[in-house]
Amino acid sequence: MVKAIRVRELGGPEVLKWEDVETREPGQGEIRVKNKAIGLNFIDVYFRKGVYKASTMPFTPGMEAVGEVIALGPGVTDRKVGEVVGYAGGPMGSYTEEQILPANKVVPVPPSISPSIAASVMLKGMTAQFLLHRCFKVEPGHTILVQAAAGGVGSLLCQWANALGATVIGTVSTKEKAAQARDDGCHHVIIYKEEDFVARVNEITSGNGVDVVYDSVGKDTFQGSLACLKTRGYMVSFGQSSGTPDPFPLSVLAPKSLFLTRPSLMQYTATRDELLETAGEVFASIASGVLQVRVNHTYPLSQAAQAHADLESRKTSGSVVLLP
Repeated sequence: MVKAIRVRELGGPEVLKWEDVETREPGQGEIRVKNKAIGLNFIDVYFRKGVYKASTMPFTPGMEAVGEVIALGPGVTDRKVGEVVGYAGGPMGSYTEEQILPANKVVPVPPSISPSIAASVMLKGMTAQFLLHRCFKVEPGHTILVQAAAGGVGSLLCQWANALGATVIGTVSTKEKAAQARDDGCHHVIIYKEEDFVARVNEITSGNGVDVVYDSVGKDTFQGSLACLKTRGYMVSFGQSSGTPDPFPLSVLAPKSLFLTRPSLMQYTATRDELLETAGEVFASIASGVLQVRVNHTYPLSQAAQAHADLESRKTSGSVVLLP
């Protein structure tokens, strides 16, 4: 038996229960990992609430962890016991002391990167990588808008886009988060509670609009994000922390010939080669100093409910890590 967080009914943070669960030996192509650090991501909240549907009930949430390989299943030849590995994006179930994972879903973690740093950045970092390099390819001269610029993914987007030579505009909720966004390379920071971000973006861009908006907020910002785009601009909606955007007619995109995409990491790391390349670029960017990873908050895994409550009430910034 090991300890894990279990969800037996959908709802608020209080449905996250600390329980004993049975373990098994790894099967064909699988490994058993003793987790050292677990990343907390907003997608965990979506599954807990039922915005996204878990395949089973009850379930253990969590899409990201780093740990030590403690057993190999039949047919596994490219991993070894004692190796530190990480995974992000699936399968769900990382809120546990030990877990069984497909060997082809994990990547080796460089010794120079601590488990807490790696667990805090794999999912968010790989998300930032595909958003900036493949979903819309950010290049020198582009102007981009990052909603929730001080959040886990937002912080990385700002740093990486700045390094790529883009002009970065970021929205945040407080003066404290504004200071962090500036540290992360935001050239213009908008505190959206104090000013209209659409009007401010219009002012910053001299009425031209931005090349791309990265919006993980959803309902509260979606229409405004569209309004910030230049002709033939790209709306990249990759989350909905404020709720699912309201339906709208496609004709809304027509006046400026806008592009709209709703991407997910899983489709951008679908093959083994894509996964290794994406994770490799994240680790290389940490090693080179392009990405400064902030693990601003750690909680015992048993206190996952408190961590979720703090994340949802905007008390956190940067990355949050759960420690078994």
